[in-house]
Amino acid sequence: MEEKFTIRVNVADRYYPLKIDRLDEEKIRRAARMINEKVLQYKQRYADKDSQDFLAMAALQFVVKFIDCEKKTDIFPILEDIQELNKELEEYLSK
Repeated sequence: MEEKFTIRVNVADRYYPLKIDRLDEEKIRRAARMINEKVLQYKQRYADKDSQDFLAMAALQFVVKFIDCEKKTDIFPILEDIQELNKELEEYLSK
């Protein structure tokens, strides 16, 4: 079992101490970097907003992408179609 250790992660100019598994460090740092890049894009586009607005928009954009990915990897409808086709084939072959 991996031992936990603490890292400091910068998200939108704030530092957060996180206790994580060593195996997750690269993933967490990459996620923070992606968030910061997205926040920076919004900062450059909309100068009259605050960091909370930028974080909210970044979160919204990432969750929309996540939902799209979930839909692409949802194999349940495909499995249902395969089961139905299999049933039809069995019925046809049994005749």
